[in-house]
Amino acid sequence: MRAAFYNLGCKVNSYELASVEFMFKQNNFDIVSFDSISDVYVINTCSVTNQSDVKSRKYIRAAKRRNPNACIAVMGCFSQLNPDKCAEIGADVVIGTNNRKELFNLVMDYLNKKENITLVNPAKDIKEYERLEATEFEHTRAFLKIQDGCNNFCSYCIIPYARGRMRSKPVTDVIEESKKIVSKGYKEIVLSGIHTGGYGVDINYPFSKLIEKILNEVKGLERLRISSIEINQIDDLLLDLMKSNKVMCHHLHLPVQSCSNRVLKDMNRHYTIEEFIKKIEHIRSIIPDISITTDIIIGYPIETDEDFNETLDNVKKINFSFMHIFPFSKRSGTKCDKYTEINGLIMKSRYNRINAVNLELANNYAKQFENSILDFIPEEYIDGYLFGHTNNFLKVKVTGKDGDIGKMLQIKVEKGAYPICEGKII
Repeated sequence: MRAAFYNLGCKVNSYELASVEFMFKQNNFDIVSFDSISDVYVINTCSVTNQSDVKSRKYIRAAKRRNPNACIAVMGCFSQLNPDKCAEIGADVVIGTNNRKELFNLVMDYLNKKENITLVNPAKDIKEYERLEATEFEHTRAFLKIQDGCNNFCSYCIIPYARGRMRSKPVTDVIEESKKIVSKGYKEIVLSGIHTGGYGVDINYPFSKLIEKILNEVKGLERLRISSIEINQIDDLLLDLMKSNKVMCHHLHLPVQSCSNRVLKDMNRHYTIEEFIKKIEHIRSIIPDISITTDIIIGYPIETDEDFNETLDNVKKINFSFMHIFPFSKRSGTKCDKYTEINGLIMKSRYNRINAVNLELANNYAKQFENSILDFIPEEYIDGYLFGHTNNFLKVKVTGKDGDIGKMLQIKVEKGAYPICEGKII
């Protein structure tokens, strides 16, 4: 029997699909590419934007067309919010953001009985952390999911309605899974979650304490990276660990979403831009070379030209090393559902303006590291070049051989530029 898998969305989704794929491998399924003929197709859906919904539907239909006799199984945020739609367009087995441990057995039930199955619990009723495990990944970086859910309910975000309240992976599970990942040869672990820095809120165990425990107990780990964290979840212990322990990556992804106080308040973001900037200054006073990346939503419905210009000015003042820029996407069921969306031409103009600043900031950050010696883990080999990331998340290409993929190397950056720096192995 053959099984094919496709992932949409975030690092958490990547982890969850990897854990499900492992179940099929354990049961002697041959894993094939998604664009080939398979007996089972598993699609991990996303619903963070309208475009994510479109893609989720597209891949369900594509799998059904590829093999009408196959079992089409779907999981994730889109199927959690739209189980009936998934079934209507071709899904045979539908789960949401829970019951992933049951998916293999549900697929086998369908293959035996040819009766469609939907098992989706309301997100608000999901109280326990689902204890999944994944220790094999397509990338050289391993993702480790440590928590699920979000309590913030930002005005534009559908994810709390799809994922439920915050729940944390037991500390012992995090440590044991980290050790297994390192034993498989992975040099870097990326701690991931729906609200990663909110780890421990439900079990009274601070996120920074978890970091400290991983660093102390997981021998052989060479890099520990945090996928994303809110500015108000960074404490002095975390910064001290980042400064003093070479395993900690000098990179923080801090989603600001807007740099206008009026917009931030309407978004329900729980900080002012002045507080955000003050925290950034504090972080840089401790770790001067740190890469600080962010998420920005442009074209939020109440965002005026004045608000956007305030964001543009503050983006330059903060001096991010890179920004992920998202045009506002209206999500049914959120507070923003009542708002009228901004004109598309205005949205495009704002995107172009802030992206021009983004490219300039990213280039400037990379140029600072010309002639610097940095740690580097190659992730892929193409036409005589190795491509990978440094500790502070610069993407670099160097001349090398494919046998070096996944190894920790030292390189000298000869040309600092975005999107790719050039260097040489020392």
